[in-house]
Amino acid sequence: MKIYLMRWSMIAAMALSISSSAQKVETIQAQAFGTATMAGRSFGITIRIENYSTPAEQKALIDAFKSGGHDAMVNVLSKMKSKGRVAVTGSVGYQIAYIRNIPTKNGRTIRVMTDRPINIGETMGSYRSQDYDLTLIELHLSNAKGKSTGSLVVGGRFKVNKKDQQIEFESYHAMPWRLVGILER
Repeated sequence: MKIYLMRWSMIAAMALSISSSAQKVETIQAQAFGTATMAGRSFGITIRIENYSTPAEQKALIDAFKSGGHDAMVNVLSKMKSKGRVAVTGSVGYQIAYIRNIPTKNGRTIRVMTDRPINIGETMGSYRSQDYDLTLIELHLSNAKGKSTGSLVVGGRFKVNKKDQQIEFESYHAMPWRLVGILER
């Protein structure tokens, strides 16, 4: 009987030490509103953050872009372990490959990047949208209640501007979706 209790207490102690060292899961909800060509459309999104990306993962993406451009970076991104999920509220959604948490003077900025699943219709039709295979979300979370904002680009790609050699993110649609009503849960 004592052996059983000792094993149980050892298992309980191990479980507590594992759970206390794990990062607290964050859930962020927002309402996306279309702009320009998507004006008048809206939907809810839910972002579940389980971990943040490491500096080594950031370096791997930068190095891949420097050596092989957008396609090489997407290849590295697609092999990264999941850091969470992003979904239209009520759906299963997609895994998030890269998440940064950047402290700011008035709160923090969260940047989310993941490869965008290309649906069968895009593949069969060989549409130009296939080239825009990344989804980016940027949240500006304010310490002041109701002041958080953000943006969502569902399909985009990185490129180097040939004129001034700056890295740009080009969206397939004219403008990003505007995120409002952001709630941290």
